[in-house]
Amino acid sequence: MSVVTITRFKIDPVNAEELRARHAPLVSAIRSAVPGLAEARLGKLDDETWIGIWRWESAESIRMAREVGPDRPEATAAFSLTRDVTVEQAEIVDER
Repeated sequence: MSVVTITRFKIDPVNAEELRARHAPLVSAIRSAVPGLAEARLGKLDDETWIGIWRWESAESIRMAREVGPDRPEATAAFSLTRDVTVEQAEIVDER
């Protein structure tokens, strides 16, 4: 069953373009490190508040990504721009 993670965070608005530029390498690095990342989206709620919405094929894929992801330089680079990070995880029970 697929799983979605929603990562909410704040950035300084002057870093918006840099955040967008660092998102693609982060996604690529995670995809090359572990299987199962089906979709990754970056959304902006307001000038400071953003969300990353990542859909995974399974909870096992997320577990593996959490083991290797934080040590990736792409993750360090992307998250160095953020503050007040929170993560929610939801198992998808109905897809249409």
